[in-house]
Amino acid sequence: MIKVHNKALDRTIETGRIIGHIEGRKKGPTVIFFGGMHGNENSGVFALHQVLADLQHKKKQINGHIYGIAGNLRALEKGQRYCTEDLNRLWTADRIKILETGEVGDLQDEKLEQYEIHQTLRSIMSEREGPFYFMDLHTTSSETIPFIVVNDSLLNRKFTEQYPVPMILGVEEYLDGPILSHINELGYVSFGYEAGQHDDLASYQNQIAFIYLSLVFSEIIGQEEIDYFHYYQQLAKTSATSRDIFEIRFRFRIHEGDRFEMRPGFVNFQKVKKGQEMAIRNGKTVIASHTGRVFMPLYQSQGKEGFFEIKKVHPFFLRLSAVLRKTKLAHILPLLPGIKWQSASYDALVVNLKIARFFTKPFLHLLGYRSKQVNRTHLTIKNREASSRTDEYDADWNN
Repeated sequence: MIKVHNKALDRTIETGRIIGHIEGRKKGPTVIFFGGMHGNENSGVFALHQVLADLQHKKKQINGHIYGIAGNLRALEKGQRYCTEDLNRLWTADRIKILETGEVGDLQDEKLEQYEIHQTLRSIMSEREGPFYFMDLHTTSSETIPFIVVNDSLLNRKFTEQYPVPMILGVEEYLDGPILSHINELGYVSFGYEAGQHDDLASYQNQIAFIYLSLVFSEIIGQEEIDYFHYYQQLAKTSATSRDIFEIRFRFRIHEGDRFEMRPGFVNFQKVKKGQEMAIRNGKTVIASHTGRVFMPLYQSQGKEGFFEIKKVHPFFLRLSAVLRKTKLAHILPLLPGIKWQSASYDALVVNLKIARFFTKPFLHLLGYRSKQVNRTHLTIKNREASSRTDEYDADWNN
């Protein structure tokens, strides 16, 4: 057990890896919330602790299972983002292979945290029935309205469109190793919720509202069991863009040894113009590469993403992408010149941009592919729809 202190609440609680677990009296899905994957973002831990305690005390009708899992315990106790490396960047394919073999060696700091979380998830998923829902609770270093970050699969979209907050697509193209990307590649619904600034009391209150809405949307509890419309309106009123969907178009990455300082005054979703001064890196001015909105400006000492630029996605293209993905048009892509399977597992393609010039990012996105730049001439692209366990969720949603 560790002690965690929240500045906004001026409260300290004790927690272990499992913040809490409730087993319903009837069968149902399993919902797993993460809080504190970054140790300086503890409002999710406090919100989960409060909601789970309230549900048990009030003896609400629960279907299935609810779990609250604490992320980086050692960093949470210290109140810092991480100890030696970012726990939410370790969930890469190579690391998962090591965890699966069990030959992990002498683990320290975040790698030990990852091992313990991985073992906890394996235990839960072997003992409980699906469908499984995974939600990661976060806060930001700068002022922000609440929003959802989603790996772009139709399964994720269908579930997250229920929330009255903006949605950000495409984070998987820019970040390596978030736990939710790993879980999404296993085919499950998984996404992140950013509730506000780290030490803002509203962030804690937004986390509580989000947790209750998630339990209703996953059919763990009924609307009548909670003050549903209060929590829904609490999130809806935080943003005039509550139904908008945005896509990341650019990331400004901070490299080892860089001296980076964001210019003061930028907040999430703030409109910026191409050429506008954004930050200072190593004494040189950093300017916006596009006209659009700034996303996640970095105002803390730890982190490798200085800021992102995002743009709004027109609903027409969202509908078009859903139609194209359901046609399985992407299955014929390896027949085209300049495109081949990356390996015998047939889960990713390599695109030679000198040959397949028409393979722009917007076109790939419509087909359900997200890309990684290998070098100046090649992309690797992976289809999020291929692994989705759609049948499991359709069976649950249609009951």
